[in-house]
Amino acid sequence: MKVESRVPETHRLRHAVAFHDGTEDQVRRAVALARAAVGRGERLALAVPPAVESAVREALGDKDFVALTVPHGANGGSGQTTAALRARELRALVQGGGTHAGVTVLSAHDPGLDGVDGGYWTELDAALNVALGDLPVDLVCLYPGFPLHLEVLEGARANHPLLVEGDGFRDNPSHRCPVEVLRDRDPSTPLVLGPPDVVHRYNSWQLHEVRAMVAQLAPALGFDPVRSEDLVLAVNEVATNAVEHGSPQAEIHLWATSGGLVCEVHDSGDLHEPLPGLVAPHPADPRGRGVWIARQLCDLLHVWRDGRGTHVRLHATP
Repeated sequence: MKVESRVPETHRLRHAVAFHDGTEDQVRRAVALARAAVGRGERLALAVPPAVESAVREALGDKDFVALTVPHGANGGSGQTTAALRARELRALVQGGGTHAGVTVLSAHDPGLDGVDGGYWTELDAALNVALGDLPVDLVCLYPGFPLHLEVLEGARANHPLLVEGDGFRDNPSHRCPVEVLRDRDPSTPLVLGPPDVVHRYNSWQLHEVRAMVAQLAPALGFDPVRSEDLVLAVNEVATNAVEHGSPQAEIHLWATSGGLVCEVHDSGDLHEPLPGLVAPHPADPRGRGVWIARQLCDLLHVWRDGRGTHVRLHATP
């Protein structure tokens, strides 16, 4: 299999899907795509299950590749959070590879992350289209043609602008923009946690109280002074957004856990942008960077909405 992807430096994300017929076909396609990328002199990154990664490693021999970080979080996974993590890793990979090095990323569907309805993958691919849009990366996602959840298959068809067919890419007529894809599905709500340790209602004049609560909790949970400052900044950005753009009053919930601090901010406003904070704001923009900053400082940041308003969950580890 040969997928041509050497393009000018102005190349932006090319996001393609390759449907396979089962485990053996998935491994075959992954190995062929990896060999083709390495043969073109491109850098290779993998976000695939262990069995697929092992097969690629064996096929490439001494050729090196980057294994992308396995996502984790307080709610077992979030497509938004994974996309933000991928953007950080791939931006560093692109910048570290020189101006002439292409980057090919192979990602494979993992049924262990399907969740109740398979919505993780729909959200992830939509978020990747936003977060990686300005990067010169070829991202090929390997999906089963007959997954456990129909949501997975429909999401894969809608989120990928390109299809892998034969020895190249072709346009996908089923592709739709991320906002349209997410508007047509139920909001992605994280797993419900137990009762919070702290519940506090606040307005814009009481943001100092929010910062003080987080600053007091952080050292007791093992956060060093620098990480504590990061955590206070992240929570403050989200809490400020809630009362400036959501509703005059908001509510913050805090959970002190062995794995760090979990925070939720709830307001009664409407969320117009389903994937906020995935793209760095332009340096000249005076506003609109709060959620993006918080995403850079937290292990997980997930935004969702429902009939009661807009909600943000953050999870940070020491």
